[in-house]
Amino acid sequence: MTTPGITAPGTPPPAPVVALTSWRLPVAGAEEAVRCAARLAADGVQLDLGGPGRGPRADAPGTVAATLRASAETGVALLGLTANTLNDIGLTARPDSADATLARAVVVRALDAARELGVPLVFLPSFRRSAVESPDDFRRTARILSWAAEEAAARGLTLASENVLAAPRARALAEEVGSPAFRLLLDPYNLCAAGHDPVRWVVAVGPHLADQIHLKDGHAGVPASAPLGAGEGRLTEVLDAVAAFGPVPRALVLENDYRETGHHGGEFDLPLRDLAWARARAASFAPHPEPLDPNEAAV
Repeated sequence: MTTPGITAPGTPPPAPVVALTSWRLPVAGAEEAVRCAARLAADGVQLDLGGPGRGPRADAPGTVAATLRASAETGVALLGLTANTLNDIGLTARPDSADATLARAVVVRALDAARELGVPLVFLPSFRRSAVESPDDFRRTARILSWAAEEAAARGLTLASENVLAAPRARALAEEVGSPAFRLLLDPYNLCAAGHDPVRWVVAVGPHLADQIHLKDGHAGVPASAPLGAGEGRLTEVLDAVAAFGPVPRALVLENDYRETGHHGGEFDLPLRDLAWARARAASFAPHPEPLDPNEAAV
């Protein structure tokens, strides 16, 4: 099965596909996430490696085969894989610590699982225990990401970091890692919540962006998700900036919280509304040959 968003060399990229994240759906496990995404008519799904407190392992015996079968049967593409358990371990752990050893083992598992699943992108989160808050955190994160990018490239994969660093530090991280297999995963609402301007962030780091983007929305101080475009994430402005300064996305990936959706006879109104919003935005992407140089444009 051809992954949506992949085209032959020399042809303009198509409009982005619209996808969901397994960890924000009202199901457990990779196979069930694929089937849930199909019921909602999403084009694809990003998966979580799973583990303690994070749901069933995506690389458990039999799970990879079942997930591939579900993808083939439904037409839902497997687009990305993360390891949210790293937020509980710490990419910033001291190199000689047990946590650092465990973090590297988890990264290898994620990369191996992605290769088995045929997933093109592995992204590593930098939140909670993996948050980059000090110069030491930055150095340790850059070191492990540089190693992980080499491991990803050896498997034919792209590696990305999802973080809320200010734009200059995010760009410095990409330059420090220094691998053509490394990218930065954009989540506009996370940046807003961290006090950053997501539009300026895109302008500053555009050439380093991954070709998959997380979309969620909300309001400060309110735990519930807001419909895409109705919150404070400035999603329309950000996607306009991506169209000008970044690569044409392969996928717009919805990360609003749908875990209570559909339970006890509930409706799927929010994910269906969000999918429609994202499809309308995806259709507006006009292919262009190269991202603009941020030095050539004023924001």
